[in-house]
Amino acid sequence: MEEESRSHKGSCICGAVSFAVTGTLSAPDACHCSDCRKLSGHFFASTDVPRSALTIHGAENLTWFRTSEKVRRGFCSTCGSSLFWDPMENDWTAVAMGAFDSPTGTTLGMHIHVADKGDYYGIEDGLPQNEH
Repeated sequence: MEEESRSHKGSCICGAVSFAVTGTLSAPDACHCSDCRKLSGHFFASTDVPRSALTIHGAENLTWFRTSEKVRRGFCSTCGSSLFWDPMENDWTAVAMGAFDSPTGTTLGMHIHVADKGDYYGIEDGLPQNEH
């Protein structure tokens, strides 16, 4: 199968919201900012996907929470699964890696906002780290 026509699927834990991404997934990043840690309970790993490659099913069960003027986060209103980080002025959406059905065919590429990481863990995998 050609990679551009490959579809990566995923969903929330209850299945009320599902999605498909067409094409190759970019290397995900792990965000350690306080918002992502509070949202996920640890850090948030996601891959940036062009909006044109993302199809969402069950969008009526998706709730968007605005964390700033420019960013909203999407989660299932039934089970609470965190699925999307959406910078509304860009043409892409970050999709939670944990929501994909395996295999994704990618591996973590870097850590971001490490200056804000929790004090209860270290980052020792040798991947690049951005403070912001």
